Amino acid sequence: MPAAAQCGDLRTAGTPILSSDLRGTARLAIDATVAVTDVVEAMHRSIARLPWAPDASSTRTRGLTGLVYRSIRSITGWVGSGADVALTQLQPLLDKLTAQAEGPARDALVAALNGVLGDHLAATGNPLALPMEIRCQGRVLPHAEGERVLLLIHGLCMDDAQWQRRGHDHGAALARDLGYRRAYLRYNSGLHVSTNGRELAQQLERWIADAPQEVTELAIVGYSLGGLVARSACHYAATAGYRWPRALKHLVFLGTPHLGAPLERGGNWLDLALGMTRYSAPLATLGRMRSAGITDLRHGSLLDEDWHGIDRFERNARLPQPIPLPSAVSCAAIAASTGQRADDLGDRLLGDGLVPVASALGQHADPARALTFAPERQWIGYGMNHLDLLDHADVRATLHRLLAPSGGHTRRDLGSTKAPIPPGEGLACPELVEEG
Repeated sequence: MPAAAQCGDLRTAGTPILSSDLRGTARLAIDATVAVTDVVEAMHRSIARLPWAPDASSTRTRGLTGLVYRSIRSITGWVGSGADVALTQLQPLLDKLTAQAEGPARDALVAALNGVLGDHLAATGNPLALPMEIRCQGRVLPHAEGERVLLLIHGLCMDDAQWQRRGHDHGAALARDLGYRRAYLRYNSGLHVSTNGRELAQQLERWIADAPQEVTELAIVGYSLGGLVARSACHYAATAGYRWPRALKHLVFLGTPHLGAPLERGGNWLDLALGMTRYSAPLATLGRMRSAGITDLRHGSLLDEDWHGIDRFERNARLPQPIPLPSAVSCAAIAASTGQRADDLGDRLLGDGLVPVASALGQHADPARALTFAPERQWIGYGMNHLDLLDHADVRATLHRLLAPSGGHTRRDLGSTKAPIPPGEGLACPELVEEG
């Protein structure tokens, strides 16, 4: 049987509504209602106060108005508790009626919720919070299978099924052509990168140790945020003295924001702008609901120390500790640019629409923060966006050449019709030195 077909697709068709989904969605709606109530009451209090009145730390209103807002919170809590109890009682019946409901549509929605609010879902015990699992098309893999294993790690707001785009799956193609046994990580992408990295390091230690045969080669391909999770896992595995990094031979990053993503920095600026006046300040609360996984993208944070004891929404509160690429591992970076030429500065800074080219290649003016990818292990695809990295023909060819057993490819071998950034080019760009 071909390696690409060694794990069966257990997904079924249909529009899924599981009982756990209903309870989770109900809780999320309750939490959202309370949060919006807090914002509205805070705005009400700010507007009701006289302009010259001294500022007050409390955002609660008093008198009849305060009674109204307290009533909303109480009723919302009662409704939420009642709904959760009722849905729990109905769970056996609902599960029977929706036994074949699980499918890509439901999974994609839950993955998106985890990306945006995943830390909140986990902290509140919401059933919609995704556990970390190593899978192959719907089947959990309790241990590694085969001597040469390929692990693919998805990005923000995604799940393991979304490696397939326009009929192509990098994992399936690499398994078929290069003989890997493929596996896919599914995780809550709204948690801190370091939280996911630490757990992945622990899971990989057990997953490889329990394998029926020795894993002689492990290759990891991380897409976007998934690349940061992979780097974090390598760091924590080295710190803990785990054995699995000895099998790690290849680490390939697809559009990974090693130096951060401008969109998250823009979100941080928006928080600051909204907080400049007491009338708009309550609205900043909504921006502060975005997940820890998203805020880690501001500068590419990998460690617990990057966020412990600080307000993660505060601008420039603490820059992340620079973490080098793991030694004795063949590391490669694949970037994309919506521009058509290497000298198109505007598109170089925008990169693939989400991640600047320099961030994807780890190029920074400060040598301590720069990542050292060998020139022949860097590649840029022009005329493509962030999602195109999942299926573009040139990216497919580059992955095959990077992971082929022979190795040692030149830049010309990797380049197809596209050209990588010459070493050192662009290091004076404002995007590379801007730390805010």
